[in-house]
Amino acid sequence: MDQVWANRAASSEAAVTQRHLKRLWALPGTQLGVVAWPSDRKDRLFGTWHYWWQAHLLDCLVDAQLRDPQPQRHTRINRQVRSHRLRNNLSWVNSYYDDMAWLALALERAARIAGVERKRALPKLAEQFVKAWVPEDGGGIPWRKQDQFFNAPANGPAGIFLARYGDWLKRAEQMGDWIDRTLIDPETHLVFDGIKAGSLVRAQYTYCQGVVLGLETELAARTGAEARQRHQARVHRLVAAVGEHMAPSGVLRGAGGGDGGLFAGITARYLALVATTLPGDSAADVTTRDAARAIVLSSAKSAWDYRQTVDGLPVFGAFWDRDAELPTATGKEAEFVEGAVMSSEIPERDLSVQLSGWMLMEAAHAASVG
Repeated sequence: MDQVWANRAASSEAAVTQRHLKRLWALPGTQLGVVAWPSDRKDRLFGTWHYWWQAHLLDCLVDAQLRDPQPQRHTRINRQVRSHRLRNNLSWVNSYYDDMAWLALALERAARIAGVERKRALPKLAEQFVKAWVPEDGGGIPWRKQDQFFNAPANGPAGIFLARYGDWLKRAEQMGDWIDRTLIDPETHLVFDGIKAGSLVRAQYTYCQGVVLGLETELAARTGAEARQRHQARVHRLVAAVGEHMAPSGVLRGAGGGDGGLFAGITARYLALVATTLPGDSAADVTTRDAARAIVLSSAKSAWDYRQTVDGLPVFGAFWDRDAELPTATGKEAEFVEGAVMSSEIPERDLSVQLSGWMLMEAAHAASVG
């Protein structure tokens, strides 16, 4: 079955590569993802580009290189990294800590797995997260600079990065402990979105669960025996909660297009990490790995079954438990509103939705062979 998932992941990669990857401003040796397909002229000129979507595009390219190393993909990864900095005004950083965390994760993996390194980028990004840690203000690190909203989508991926990079494991542990102490719903055991001015923001998004699973799995794999048990137990609890509340009939819940298009794919990525990386031989460890794998594979089967096909390549739906809708060049496009990207009229038009489907197929392959 792992070859089936490898083939489906390869088809998903080909779909995004052919429809979305374009030179940045027609410059040789560059490439970014056009944010819509079909696209308009502004999109193709990268007047719109969405920093964190591009980080996930890079992460998907690294997934593909891990699955099937190819020289031309190494070139694409290098071009994506180069072009991200170029489009971001010759800088790695921006005002959003969650954005920077996603890029840091992708760049760390690009260096470790694909051998594409930017030696100045990772220290610079790590410094951003370390300096943003403000327990005296109730955090956590904030969502963005000059803000008092401390949330899981910033602390989760930043914590995963710090667990993997340099000598910051202790800080990553502090971030995991802060999330567990502050953002866990005592009734469902799901992760709340964040805390602002001392008050919980009680929204519960799939990707908040995903990044906390990723952080706690990394901590379980990297800490000593006593701490490991604490982190394992958190993963056991959260995988069970996701299965009960966020994967009806075993399929991860969708969140439409725009930024929400990435949410379920991110969750699948870190459920696959649980399936392949959570240490331990107890019954609870085995049950948790099996449950995480089952959600990924069930979601991937459903997303594939409900896809549309254009020129032999998949178009994934924004919701993996219903038929995908073929996007058109008409209707309202995704737009940036108050720090978030809202969905196109047809969500399947958004790069985020197609990246999420690709991410899911790579996660299914990883889970099936891991």
